[in-house]
Amino acid sequence: MTTATLNLQTAPGYKVLAAAGKTVLRPGGKQATQQLLQWADFKPGATVLELASGLGTSAIALAKRYRVRVIGIENNPRHLALAQAKVKAAGLSDRVQIRSGNVFALDEIAETFDYIIAEAILTMQSDVGKANILRSVFDRLNPGGVFLSHEAIARHHQAALHHDLAEVLRVNATPLSVEDWIATFESTGFQVQQHQTGAMQLLNPAQVIQDEGIFNTLQIVRNLLTQPQLRNRIFSIKQVFQQHQQDLGYIILSATKG
Repeated sequence: MTTATLNLQTAPGYKVLAAAGKTVLRPGGKQATQQLLQWADFKPGATVLELASGLGTSAIALAKRYRVRVIGIENNPRHLALAQAKVKAAGLSDRVQIRSGNVFALDEIAETFDYIIAEAILTMQSDVGKANILRSVFDRLNPGGVFLSHEAIARHHQAALHHDLAEVLRVNATPLSVEDWIATFESTGFQVQQHQTGAMQLLNPAQVIQDEGIFNTLQIVRNLLTQPQLRNRIFSIKQVFQQHQQDLGYIILSATKG
C-alpha cells in the first residue's frame, strides 16, 4: 500500500512504517530475531509454521539457511501473491509454501509442526486474543515442539504506556511485563525455556541501518523528507517511544510444548 491510497491520519502504525519503506517491523530488530533462531537449533527437515509471513522473506531465508520446511500464512492478498512469486523465483516451492491464512484460524491448518514463529503479533491483541492465539499455537505444535516469539514489553507504567501507544499507533497495542508474558505463556501449557529483553529498536537509527541496509535507509529518509504527513506521523510514533524509553522494550521467548 502506498501513501496515495493510505489515510496517514488513521492507518495503523505498522502500515505507516511500511509506507515509508520500513521492511523490518520487529521491536528488537533483526538482531533479536537472530538470537531467537540461534536458540531454535533447527535440524534439516524440521517443519516450521510462520505466522503473518508478509512478503515471504523470512520463510525463504529460513529454508535456505537451515534447510527446514516452512509453511507461512498471510492474510493480505497482495502480500500473499508477491510472497508466492518470490518462493517460486527462489526455486524453493518444494520446501516453502505461503498460504492464505489468519492467526485467529490456525485450527484450519491440518498439519502440526516442530516450530512455530510469531513476531510482533501478540502485542497487538487483547488479553483474550493473546490467550486464544497461544492456545491455537499450542495445538498446532508437535509434542516437544517449540514456539519462538518476539514481542514488546512494558516494564512499568503499563496503563500510561498502553494509552499512548494506542493513540499514536491506532491499534490496541498492549505490551506486557516480562513476568506477565511468561505467566501468559505458561497459563496455556507452554514451558518458557529462554527469554531475553532489551530496548525498543524499531526506530533506533543505528538499528534501522543494520536492519534495512544503507540503500533502503536512504530511501526511507527521502520518503520522510518529501512527504510531510508521513514524516509527522512517524515522528509522533518516535516521540512516544522516546517518552517511554525506560519502560518500552522488546522480549524474545523460546517456549516448548510439554
